[in-house]
Amino acid sequence: MHDIKSIRDNPEAFDAALKRRGLAALSASLLAIDEKRRTAILASEQAQARRNTASKEIGEAKKTKDDARANALMAEVAELKTTMPAMDAAVKAAEEQLKTALAEIPNLPLADVPDGVDEHGNVERHHYGAKRTYAFTPKPHYDLGEAMGFMDFDAAARLSGARFVVLKKGLARLERAIGQFMLDLHTDQHGYAEVNPPLLVRDDAMFGTAQLPKFRDDQFAAGALGSEGQGYWLIPTAEVPLTNLVRESILDEKELPLRFTALTPCFRAEAGAAGRDTRGMIRQHQFTKVELVSITTPEESRNEHERMLSCAEEVLKKLGMHYRVMTLCTGDMGFAAQKTYDIEVWMPGQGEGGAYREISSCSVCGDFQARRMDARSRGPDGKPRFVHTLNGSGTAVGRALIAVMENYQQEDGSIAVPDVLQPYMGGLKVVSAN
Repeated sequence: MHDIKSIRDNPEAFDAALKRRGLAALSASLLAIDEKRRTAILASEQAQARRNTASKEIGEAKKTKDDARANALMAEVAELKTTMPAMDAAVKAAEEQLKTALAEIPNLPLADVPDGVDEHGNVERHHYGAKRTYAFTPKPHYDLGEAMGFMDFDAAARLSGARFVVLKKGLARLERAIGQFMLDLHTDQHGYAEVNPPLLVRDDAMFGTAQLPKFRDDQFAAGALGSEGQGYWLIPTAEVPLTNLVRESILDEKELPLRFTALTPCFRAEAGAAGRDTRGMIRQHQFTKVELVSITTPEESRNEHERMLSCAEEVLKKLGMHYRVMTLCTGDMGFAAQKTYDIEVWMPGQGEGGAYREISSCSVCGDFQARRMDARSRGPDGKPRFVHTLNGSGTAVGRALIAVMENYQQEDGSIAVPDVLQPYMGGLKVVSAN
């Protein structure tokens, strides 16, 4: 959510930043709504002030037995009582109109984010390792999994439809091992506190992290209503409950940074992904992910972003994966992000010659989400201010599974288990159909 005062103070800068996002200038329309809101507030406050003053004057008139004045004042107060509810309603309507308009506008990019229209404008920041070479033609993960009998898309389709999978035996255990390895790494070595959050959240939580209202069609609604009439949603990422842990609170800045991690199922409707990645596990309605969330001060959020990236990278380094880190351009960033790094892992079975596929996305959001959640901190001066929030995948477990499968495949179709995962596999070194 944007600060209307900031837009009012510098509308040209706001419009220039929106232009970098490929959006038209919006400051004039927002300020027009804001002016209507401020006018309504002023009228309401003036009416309330006049009512208070007139009420006092009634008592004074009665003391001096000025009945005519007292009667006139009482009539004025009665008239104000009649008109003030409409004034209050006008204030609420204008405030809601402004909130709705602001909620539809994405975060503004930081100055060092590259300009671009889509993923073709992303810039490689660095890469790690080198592509593996094979004495045979690498297969895609779905061919490997189906040949073992451990990856069943047909059974999943009968149960749930397209974009689901049933994993069995060695692959089910391998996915579980990957998730546990990531969680242990982030809690034991990277200082994140493990959280087991709800998988169902209310409207307010989804609004807080900006999944609602703009991306309603990408979410799975659970349908039930809470005690306050709010809908429930299956989480698209643990970012939602983890970030909202600090909603409607004022933290002591001595507590910051707060770092949370969770291993959860995630649910996405993928409404905008029709026809993309229809085979395999790249794009699923249900998948598992280890999420990283940081709550920090404005002064430290940029450093925290770099730290979060390094934590996600460490997962792939320990798995022995070749990957590259891309700085996303203005046209490819997520709605709530100020700046985003994507980690793209090399998958040799993705098309002829292999391909890089996103496995982690780490974003700094500034105070954009904090304003929507009313999450603040209090520093040494005692004044509350909005915190900065960050989120990242640490990493997507399902995509890590297929990266391991494709990178560690052997000519006979079996999968060598990376050294760091073997303790989680009971010492098993190879996953095979036998």
